Amino acid sequence: MPETTTLPRKLLSGREYIGVDKIDGPLLFVGRTHPVGYRELVECVDPQGGIRLGIVLESSREAVVVQVFEGTAGMTMPQSRVRFLGEPLKLGVSTAMLGRVFNGLGRVRDGGPQPPSDAELNVNGMPINPTARQYPRDFIQTGISVIDGMNTLIRGQKLPLFSGNGLPHNELAAQIARQAKIRGSETQFAVVFAAMGVKHDVAQFFTASFEQSGVLENVALFLSLADDPSIERLITPRMALTLAEHLAFNENMHVLVIMTDMTNYCESLREISTIRGEIPSRKGYPGYLYSDLAELYERSGMVKDRPGSITSLPILTMPNDDISHPIPDLTGYITEGQIVFEREMDGRSIYPPVAGLPSLSRLMKDGIGEGMTRADHPHLASQLFAAYSYVKDVRNLASVIGEEELTPLDHQYLDFGAAFEKHFVSQKTDEDRSIEQTLDLGWEALRLLPADELHRVTDEEIDTYYNG
Repeated sequence: MPETTTLPRKLLSGREYIGVDKIDGPLLFVGRTHPVGYRELVECVDPQGGIRLGIVLESSREAVVVQVFEGTAGMTMPQSRVRFLGEPLKLGVSTAMLGRVFNGLGRVRDGGPQPPSDAELNVNGMPINPTARQYPRDFIQTGISVIDGMNTLIRGQKLPLFSGNGLPHNELAAQIARQAKIRGSETQFAVVFAAMGVKHDVAQFFTASFEQSGVLENVALFLSLADDPSIERLITPRMALTLAEHLAFNENMHVLVIMTDMTNYCESLREISTIRGEIPSRKGYPGYLYSDLAELYERSGMVKDRPGSITSLPILTMPNDDISHPIPDLTGYITEGQIVFEREMDGRSIYPPVAGLPSLSRLMKDGIGEGMTRADHPHLASQLFAAYSYVKDVRNLASVIGEEELTPLDHQYLDFGAAFEKHFVSQKTDEDRSIEQTLDLGWEALRLLPADELHRVTDEEIDTYYNG
């Protein structure tokens, strides 16, 4: 070990090493270095003098493993240089970043100048003391009935969207970003949008959607596109969440963070794990997939005595529409519910094709009811779930014995199910419904059922909304 290892840490930052021992994919292996910190920022200089950013993935006496975000193409072992900077990767943050488009590493990609920064923050975030967290209770109106009425989004919640390839999850995410608001408050959401591995047309769709609706000035976009180095996707959500933390906890804003597609993020994580020769876990993903996802998701929430908040809406496409796949499975353990898309509903032109029974919001019960939405909301949502569940059973029975063999009551449930999907669940991509409109549509669907079938609502609610 060189003598320099005994020098103070601050004297070693900026030390440069010429030549690397090994290049494997996006990883550089450097031996015989001074003590280097985990996730320390690294500047990698290629033979042409170009500088690429990287971070330390592993540090030991024998070697340091550096992950290069922009890839190692064109780098050679004897001529490449590595400079350890003695600090973590940071992002310059400010409110001036709203209305701008950045790449996955936080550099502008909209042709404008780099916005001025108020502070340089560690992209790995600062852990929030659990006792300092505030329990989420404020209802967020998205204007989408199947969410507001049955899977309510609460300020500070982590509510992922489980979708599949070809389903309209991007359209729903854009609609939520345009329409989300806190009732009784004039405060508008700032939206931080992180795209990982998406195609150019998807990135253009979001940008155009925000521009045309006039909300782009309150949106910061971090785009790591499909043709960008896949390893860049690992830092993109951390960049977005760092800006969100500044806006929420330093600027006292309400921030909605949309991250798509988390499946692409996990694929990059698996790629790195495979190159490093780590022992694989389920379906080849690293054993620390759960903790890595939790590290991202748990940066959302609210802090006591701070008016700002971060509400997270991660989107992931389930491989083969398999909800038991490790990515949605582990995400469900970390987050407070999920919105699940159903391909069969999409095939019947229902938008959004949200599956009623697998979807849930675990914080819904604390953000609805009298004084927050409407007094009948909790009972109405429970009744809609129960009735729609019976509709599914009747449809399965009809597929076996035929509709003509069903009872008159079963036919009423089928009529309810069709009306519920057509008028309550389905709506236009630019339709913004108030919570009162949503609840009234729910009662309108229930009127197709006999009153003595409504076991989840009170007699007073039946008199007021069913018979009224």
